[in-house]
Amino acid sequence: MSLDLLLVVFAGVFGLLVGSFSNVLIHRLPRGENIAFPPSHCPHCDHRLSARDLVPVGSWVALGGKCRYCRAPIKARYPVVELLTGVGYAVIAALYPFALYGGATLGLFVLFTLLLVASAIDLDTYTIPDELTLPGVALGVGFSFLNARSGAVEGLGLPTPAEAVQGALLGAGLLVTIDLIGSWVLRRFRERRYPETPIGYQQIALALLVGAWAGPVWGVAAAVLSAAANLLARRVVRVPELLTLGGLLVSVMLGGSGFGPGLIVMVQGALAAGGAAALLAGVYWWLRGDAADEDAPFDPSAMGFGDVKLAAVIGAFLGWERLLVAVVVAVFAGALLGLVQLALKRENRIKFGPYLALGAVVALIWGGAVVESYRTLLGL
Repeated sequence: MSLDLLLVVFAGVFGLLVGSFSNVLIHRLPRGENIAFPPSHCPHCDHRLSARDLVPVGSWVALGGKCRYCRAPIKARYPVVELLTGVGYAVIAALYPFALYGGATLGLFVLFTLLLVASAIDLDTYTIPDELTLPGVALGVGFSFLNARSGAVEGLGLPTPAEAVQGALLGAGLLVTIDLIGSWVLRRFRERRYPETPIGYQQIALALLVGAWAGPVWGVAAAVLSAAANLLARRVVRVPELLTLGGLLVSVMLGGSGFGPGLIVMVQGALAAGGAAALLAGVYWWLRGDAADEDAPFDPSAMGFGDVKLAAVIGAFLGWERLLVAVVVAVFAGALLGLVQLALKRENRIKFGPYLALGAVVALIWGGAVVESYRTLLGL
């Protein structure tokens, strides 16, 4: 057996073990439980599980999908997550050999786990925990330094540190822009009734508008100043969406007609500024640690804010070009499954997060070829 093949096998076994831990994250994070204590136990009878109960896939098969102690059924999700992680790690190790890419390969393992855990939680709870996405953005930027050291930037199209930051900002900016405009349409272009304070969607929309004309730095500065005004006034100082979102749409049309810095520069500036403001808002609410009351009134939303942060994670690990591949695949996959469910007269209960994760996996495996083909087509 060659060394490369042996490393692929080891990666698969390692993935099975990580998959077992992923199941812990999937069960405990939405419940706000400690992921380390207490040790693994049956959720039905609370009996502590022994080592023989924790063998990935094997224990579930040997026990017939039931707890050894109380015979309660164990969800099939547990071996599925373990198998998917094992197979995913093996595929990544085969495509991106350790001998050539080292730390870059480990970074892609982390990305795969984040995507799988986020998807499973989103399917269960329709939420994606900040504990996954916000540290995930930092991890993506951190691993980009290993990309550069291993030569993975040239070989795989993985981002440099600057490109990882750009990917994270553009990823968050793209999704939050879709959310803002979609939500505005859902409200029939009425203003938000329940704006967040001190920082939220109004500040993000302001960052988009200012960023389009003055660049990302000034866009973020405008969002921070607006948040500071809310704090000083101890109330919401409204920033009308007719001005910000309406102004953004007009700005894009003007940029496409040759006015201002130009369409591409304006779009990039707006998305980067909006993405940075969105991540700042996400970090602020996460650090406050007081999740919004589920019974509190809210405005209609076109997309969950967790999807915005998940897009930032994908952009940080894969760069903005592969992020675009992931978003396109996610949109087509969601539309296709939606049509199938419509034909079967079933309600589509799957949020965008799992589709986005699927798109990221496709971009991870085939995104480089797709990007190169597109560049060749355009003669770049």
